[in-house]
Amino acid sequence: MNTSTTGHRRTRHKYTSRDLMIAVFWEFCANRYFLNDSVRLLQIKKGFPAYLFQAVRVTFDLSERSFETLFNVSVSTLKRRRRHQKPLDPIASERLDRIFAVCHLTNKVFESRGTAAEWMSKPNKSLGTSAPILLCETEIGAKQVRRVLQALEWGGAA
Repeated sequence: MNTSTTGHRRTRHKYTSRDLMIAVFWEFCANRYFLNDSVRLLQIKKGFPAYLFQAVRVTFDLSERSFETLFNVSVSTLKRRRRHQKPLDPIASERLDRIFAVCHLTNKVFESRGTAAEWMSKPNKSLGTSAPILLCETEIGAKQVRRVLQALEWGGAA
């Protein structure tokens, strides 16, 4: 009986940890919206903390390969930087800032963090069957995602 209770606690703790990471992602996303571009640029150059990258991975349930492609960083590098509390480079940080901006718009359009995360994670016909989150690897891809979101916001066909 103790084993199943312990297993249940671990599962519940793991679930709570996942929820916490998702909440961290969305709160950070919402707070970035209020910053001016010069402050955002300074933060990008300084580099974001590694735990935010894990929050993205958890929020969008990204595979290791998709995650590495999106940020151009290996999972082992991320773990090492997180362990040593070192920020990631400006290139990965800029991609993260781009994701935050697009996700803020997505949340605004869908009015639900859960729905926004689901929409960002699933292949989209309007985007050539790519998942919107993966298109945020580049500014051009993020622009395409914003275009579809704006069409949805205005009630048009995406």
